[in-house]
Amino acid sequence: MDFLYSALVFLHMIGLAGIIAGFLMQLMTDNVKATKVLLHSSLLQFVTGLLLVGVAEMADLGDIDHMKIGVKLVISLAVVVVGVLNLRKPAKNLAIIAGVLAIVNIGVAVFW
Repeated sequence: MDFLYSALVFLHMIGLAGIIAGFLMQLMTDNVKATKVLLHSSLLQFVTGLLLVGVAEMADLGDIDHMKIGVKLVISLAVVVVGVLNLRKPAKNLAIIAGVLAIVNIGVAVFW
């Protein structure tokens, strides 16, 4: 179970890096691929986050702060929605919103 949890954390961090990379790519260039990077990375982070909570619950890896997980879930879902909207009609404002929400999600994970 530890290997699975570690692999999910690894993929979760790759998703986070992709969100930040897509955010920066879209700010610096008007590349259409940046919107896809942002969307797919946000989906990866959303799914791996859900799986991480499920594995932690099943393996009884310690106490889970469900309020923190709920806040992170809502923020992550908002990043996915902004990613979908950004894919439909690319705008730098949407990329900024997604990037800021991802950074807020990091803050919740670290400081809560």
